[in-house]
Amino acid sequence: MPGGVSSPVRAFRAVGGTPVVIAAGAGARVTDIDGREYWDYVQAWGPLIVGHAHPEVVRAVTNAARQGLGFGAPTPAEVELARLIVEALPSVARVRFVTSGTEAVMSALRLARAVTGRPLIVKFDGCYHGHADALLARAGSGLLTLGLPASPGVPAEVAALTVTLPFNDAESVRALFEARGEAAAVAIVEPVAGNMGVVPPAPGFLEELRERTSATASLLIFDEVITGFRLGWSGAQGRYGITPDLTCLGKIIGGGLPAAAYGGRADLMAQVAPEGPVYQAGTLSGHPLAMRAGAETLRLLRRPGAYERLEALGAALEAGLRDAAARRGLPLTINRVGSMLTPFFSPGPITDSPSAQRADTRAYARFFHEMLARGVLIPPSQFEAWFLSLAHDEVAVEETVRAADAALAQV
Repeated sequence: MPGGVSSPVRAFRAVGGTPVVIAAGAGARVTDIDGREYWDYVQAWGPLIVGHAHPEVVRAVTNAARQGLGFGAPTPAEVELARLIVEALPSVARVRFVTSGTEAVMSALRLARAVTGRPLIVKFDGCYHGHADALLARAGSGLLTLGLPASPGVPAEVAALTVTLPFNDAESVRALFEARGEAAAVAIVEPVAGNMGVVPPAPGFLEELRERTSATASLLIFDEVITGFRLGWSGAQGRYGITPDLTCLGKIIGGGLPAAAYGGRADLMAQVAPEGPVYQAGTLSGHPLAMRAGAETLRLLRRPGAYERLEALGAALEAGLRDAAARRGLPLTINRVGSMLTPFFSPGPITDSPSAQRADTRAYARFFHEMLARGVLIPPSQFEAWFLSLAHDEVAVEETVRAADAALAQV
């Protein structure tokens, strides 16, 4: 395997050392192949919002597996999950399941270009939308972690059809759409950035984006692969009160198994094959095990108090990390939205990709290894989000804060 891994950030290139190889997970903890246990704030990079191997999710998947591992045909589980998504997201009238977030975004962009008849894509610096050719320019996630500005293999002609604007800069949105709005098929954004570290939207930024795309008959896509069902039952769009035309989902809707989706207004989704001319297909799309895991996860999240608990745990972890840094006299900026957060080794504020990149990545690398030695697994990159789950509790947060206090003394 290139680099010994199946996805770049897992290789520990940003923090050094040998990657941890995980043997098992239960609740908020994972165990490596040497038997060491860790409090886990990676949580499979966000999908496991109810924790590792939740008994009800495991039971649902096990029962589904006994009925067969796949059919390439409609199943009741995908209908059930589709209904839950449509119920949760008022902007989504119809939904199409795919297998990965990259595939969801790629398909939504094709649909937007087909509907508008325009070529131009508008994206934002530091927002990662998967590894499709058109979206690798100045993206976050592994590209930012590894210091890569783009990727070889993307033709210049393709890159020229993507315009990248500064995240959280409403004035640049206004200027672009005044100058080139009639050529813009779509603007795509992470409503809360999670791939340059957690960066929330500045007041008015999403509103300006919605206003300008509407005024020019361009479409607005919210990439909620991370934030969907993470920041509330209605995701970031519910939290901030903005209605996109199309939404991309992933991670949580698969409950830990490979699943993603794109959806939106009925008139737009009616253009997708076989109902319309915009082609997209997938052998494993709507896979019955992933659909069952996702539906069970969403049912757990719909229980009273779930999101209030996640919010409280996130706030407690943020406060504990902030106090620990203050005791040590270290400049640490903590960005948090709900149950996702990033501590940046920087005096801040962190509002966009350039300010995120001013963080001290070597200090983060030292902190990472000190936390690992104390039984806490955090993302092996300054530019990724930490995730809490319903399996975390006050004890987990208290022990994590104690570990962080000791780790910061060594940074």
